Amino acid sequence: MKPEQSQNDIRVERRSNRSLGAIVAVQSLSLLVALVVIVSLIGSERTIIVPPTIDRSFWVTKDKASKEYLEQMAGYVAWLYLDVSPASIDWKRNALLNWVSPGQFGAMKTRMDLEADRLRNNNASSFFLPQQLTADEKHQSVVVTGRLRRQINGADVGEPETRSYLAQFQYVGGRVHIETFKEVVNVQPGQTRVSAAAADSGAR
Repeated sequence: MKPEQSQNDIRVERRSNRSLGAIVAVQSLSLLVALVVIVSLIGSERTIIVPPTIDRSFWVTKDKASKEYLEQMAGYVAWLYLDVSPASIDWKRNALLNWVSPGQFGAMKTRMDLEADRLRNNNASSFFLPQQLTADEKHQSVVVTGRLRRQINGADVGEPETRSYLAQFQYVGGRVHIETFKEVVNVQPGQTRVSAAAADSGAR
């Protein structure tokens, strides 16, 4: 092989190696930038989602949902739990239990099973019209106030009453879970926090 040809081949190889090195460096830098961006988004990303009853979009982070989403969920839960008849109680109970947190599933199922038996035995129905939903975004809870109407055999039982209910949620695993849904008493208009005594004294 001629010396000149050998030197030319070496120069070509060196240029090729430098080009490959530059490509590897650019790819490494791109991966590093992507990693930094991903790490910076952990814990701060907001995802736009919609509730079971699609009305408008809301944001959620890794452990919280916006108050608008919570209010929609609370209205949905109140409809499933309070607006029931012997014909609808079974499927509404099953729909509601899909949202209950694992730790509260047994207690909520027992309550709803008892309510289903009561409705069927008395041929009773209840109708709930929400009038105000006040969310506490920090504590992931909503106070739902509305008019509750009860019937037995199609006849009203007394006059419709204004009732308030506390819906407590937990956002984990990419979805909202129901922790508590119970009646509360002595709630003022616009009140977001409910004392333990007020919650414990309420009865469904």
